[in-house]
Amino acid sequence: MKIIICGAGQVGWQIARHLSGERNDVTVIDNNAELIRRATDALDVQGVTGFASHPDVLDSAGARDADLIIAATHSDEVNMVTCQVAHSVFQVPRKIARLRSSAYLDAIYSDLYTTSHLPIDVVISPEREVAKAALQRLSAPSTFDVETFMDGKVQLLGIVLEDDCPALNTPLRQLSALFSSLRAIVVGVRRQSRLFAPEPGDQLFARDQIYVFSHREDIGRTLEIFGKPPLKQERIAIVGAGNVGLAVAQALEARPDRVRTKLIERDRSRAEFAADRLERTIVLNGDGLSAELLDEAAVPSADAFLAVTDDDKTNLLASVRAKQAGAKLAIALINDPTMVPLMEVLDIDAYINPRATTVSTILRHIRHGRVRDIYSIGDAEAEVIEAQALSTSPISGRAIRDIEFPEGVLIGAVQKGDRIVKPAPDTRIDEGDVVLIFALSKDVPEVERLLQVSIDFF
Repeated sequence: MKIIICGAGQVGWQIARHLSGERNDVTVIDNNAELIRRATDALDVQGVTGFASHPDVLDSAGARDADLIIAATHSDEVNMVTCQVAHSVFQVPRKIARLRSSAYLDAIYSDLYTTSHLPIDVVISPEREVAKAALQRLSAPSTFDVETFMDGKVQLLGIVLEDDCPALNTPLRQLSALFSSLRAIVVGVRRQSRLFAPEPGDQLFARDQIYVFSHREDIGRTLEIFGKPPLKQERIAIVGAGNVGLAVAQALEARPDRVRTKLIERDRSRAEFAADRLERTIVLNGDGLSAELLDEAAVPSADAFLAVTDDDKTNLLASVRAKQAGAKLAIALINDPTMVPLMEVLDIDAYINPRATTVSTILRHIRHGRVRDIYSIGDAEAEVIEAQALSTSPISGRAIRDIEFPEGVLIGAVQKGDRIVKPAPDTRIDEGDVVLIFALSKDVPEVERLLQVSIDFF
């Protein structure tokens, strides 16, 4: 497939890395020559320097025979015009645009994105996706990462193991035997900054960060086994009333359980804007780093604290202050992945990575055929792939023990019809089954070969 990616920033670069690794013909456009040089040096892609919305630049990138264009520059307007030019001049069949401004995303203007107006097939809103990710974190407050798969029947839980975790120093094989009825499996372990797929004989240790697939009905029990009892959330404090913070507050107001929410915003006009759009949430105007204001927002008694400003340092410092004040849980929005290792040192419970969230969403929309979902873990360290087994796939009709997966790959769940099966070595993968696979990034191409993605991928 011939794909043009407009924008070689963090999001565009990661999408290019994923798609070029799948043997697609990828061209990246950016007006920053240094970003283009970085992409072409590190990835198997072609690069074009220029403005993506200019017809001659798109022509140089091969738009005349492109199958897909992804407009992910920093400008909403450039992304929109790029899709229009790609459609009107080059008849590119599929167009995806990243739009950040809420003014373009209001439901009453949804007819704008049609062939007769702005021909954009898929609109991706990073802020809305990040707000969804924040709400998912709040739904599993004792985890640092959470994502839903298989139509909501399975969740991926990221859990930090503490010294009092009952599962420490026990081989995973023995844990499976002790809790044989538990539909949960550990598929990834990050230890001292290294992420790996564990073997059955491996043990878990304090301060390990583990990734666990759990059936929806077994989440509570899974969390307890790994030392994370369920937490009630009645009081939530949010710092940052931007698009993300406002969307989270609105979603919390819509929940049937009456959550008491307080929202702190430094900019007075933005605070007034948020207050006009919220009914029960108390909006406070002031500095989210102020100890006095945090006290006024009842942060010391908060069940959860969410820092979602557009500044990483503010989010980190506000989360530290909230935890020191007594908040039970602190979640920070972190754009810079190099700051993630500070989370444990600073006693921040969880983080949201907008880049990973946006990349996962875009890939989810462009991967059709038998790949149903995908989620990027950490700083593109691993992927979770949800895919349906094809009749011609090397995995179809074989027991898991007989499939030659790389060492960095584990199957976390198998869906047979309406039934979710905890995978075992003798579990047979049949045609039509849906498999949930954890794979380190270096092993993703081999997983896709085993799924025969090249035949029926897009």
